[in-house]
Formats: sequence, C-alpha cells, structure tokens
Amino acid sequence: MNLKRIVLAVLSLALLAVAYFAVVLHWSYSSGERAGWIQKLSDKGWVCKTWEGELALVSLPGSATVEKFQFTVNDDRVAAELTQVMGKRVTLHYEEKVGLPTSCFGETRYYVTKVTVSSEISLSPGVVVPTAPASAP
Repeated sequence: MNLKRIVLAVLSLALLAVAYFAVVLHWSYSSGERAGWIQKLSDKGWVCKTWEGELALVSLPGSATVEKFQFTVNDDRVAAELTQVMGKRVTLHYEEKVGLPTSCFGETRYYVTKVTVSSEISLSPGVVVPTAPASAP
C-alpha cells in the first residue's frame, strides 16, 4: 500500500514537472523585435548546446553609444541564417521566456525565432536612410 502511494506521488511530481516545462517552453512572456548588427554568435554548452549571440544596437548611425542585446537561439536553422547575415544590419524577432530554471535552455531569456535583413536605417519616425542594394554577381 505504501509503495503504491510513493509510486503515485513520484509519477504525479514527474507529470507536474513535464506539464510545467511544456507550458514555459511554448508560452512567451513577451515578444518583439530588435534591430542592429550581429557581432557575436557561438555554439555553447557542455551537455545542452545552444547558440548564444550578441546584437549591437545603435540608436543613430555614427553614434558612439552602443547598447548590446544578448540572445539565445535554439533552432539550428535560424542560427545558420544568422551566420549568413553577419555584418549586415538585421532585425531579430524574439520571444522572452521566463521561468526556465537552468542555463541548459539558454543563457538569456530572449530566444530569437526569425531574422530579417534590414534594407533601411531608421533615423526617426518617417525618416530613413536607404542602404545600398546588394550588387549582382
């Protein structure tokens, strides 16, 4: 009888843990976009490998102040896209996940899900500087 209760308790705790992680991994606290230049992207971790990166955010071209946006990428396809566009101005779509208890899921709370190359640099609302189009090979 006691063994049944112990097994039932352990199974209940395991089910609760699985349900918790399913909710936390598939639900986002917030989502948004950040634009800038990718200056770092590396595959990190001993057991749990994730891509960790850094986006340099510049409020105005030529500005001396650079803010850094640290992010995590779990999808190898998105990491490959990021590698291809390094050195170009990009917009990253991210989802903020809260409640993940270890760094095994990533070093940051911001998980990049999509990357888009930006063709214009916004100076202020309605004022943009177009970038030069890519030259044909």
